[in-house]
Amino acid sequence: MSTPETEPLKRETLHGWVPTLDAEDKLREALEQAFDYRGDVTITLKNGETVVGYVFDRRPGRSLDESFIRVLQENSREKLSIRYSDIAALAFTGPDAAAGKSWEAWVKRCQQKKAAGESNICLPTD
Repeated sequence: MSTPETEPLKRETLHGWVPTLDAEDKLREALEQAFDYRGDVTITLKNGETVVGYVFDRRPGRSLDESFIRVLQENSREKLSIRYSDIAALAFTGPDAAAGKSWEAWVKRCQQKKAAGESNICLPTD
């Protein structure tokens, strides 16, 4: 049975999701999601270290040892490269700055403002 915790694409937001990384394809998929995410993630490395930051780049290779993510650390703003093979766990811990900012949400807000009597707030219609 599928649950929101195991299938992030059905979630409204990834914030709070802790993917299961028990197979290479799951790790790769979770890191692709982390790259698309507009919030901080918490990465636990196999050596026990924890890195919190924004995944701004990824370099997938043929193997996990040849694949890297690049992270802008939360507090120091230092850029780190982390090998996929060094990652033990991943959590989407920071709020997604883009959550709820879809085109549909913008149109709905625009319609609500028009209904309230505001003018010159939306794209002109033909």
